[in-house]
Amino acid sequence: MRVFDFDNTIYDGESIMDIFLYFLKKDFKTIIRFAPKFIKDFIRYKFDKITVEEAMASYGAAFKEYCQKYENIYDEFEKFWDLNQHKVKQIYFDIQHEDDIVVSGCPYCLLKIICDRIEIKHYIGSDIDPIKGEINSICYKEHKLEVFRSVYGDVTIDDFYTDSMADKPMMDISKNVYMVDGNKITQTKKDGVTI
Repeated sequence: MRVFDFDNTIYDGESIMDIFLYFLKKDFKTIIRFAPKFIKDFIRYKFDKITVEEAMASYGAAFKEYCQKYENIYDEFEKFWDLNQHKVKQIYFDIQHEDDIVVSGCPYCLLKIICDRIEIKHYIGSDIDPIKGEINSICYKEHKLEVFRSVYGDVTIDDFYTDSMADKPMMDISKNVYMVDGNKITQTKKDGVTI
């Protein structure tokens, strides 16, 4: 079993930040009202200054308000990937297997589109409903492991690829771990032993 993080591992960047910038360009006047808080809370969340629950509460009201502006927000997600699909790293395509699994904090509604496009059949993302504007769960850090276990059970991962130590819970259940830094992949755990 091979499992991959998505942002900065398969995808060159943070998909959440990129979609925020996409909508900022499209609807500057509306989005700019949310920008300072979004950016501040995004940074605080990435550096463990606020919890998953606090981040969900922080983004929830603004997300709901904004999503309801669109008759079909999924059309916008497709357009976003039309512009950003090129950011999927060639290093992933060089090692891609048919049964790869992606587990990511990226919203499932975004992840599904890009994974379908690049022929990844198995993926798990944050549970975010853009129609209702509801953030139900974020698949990150220890929550990522919980969500993974809920789908695949108590398994050991053969190979796990990530860019971040935030994925340590996933690393802990993996035989082999590969750190991705830009276009470089370095093995940091082999046969259960850190190297």
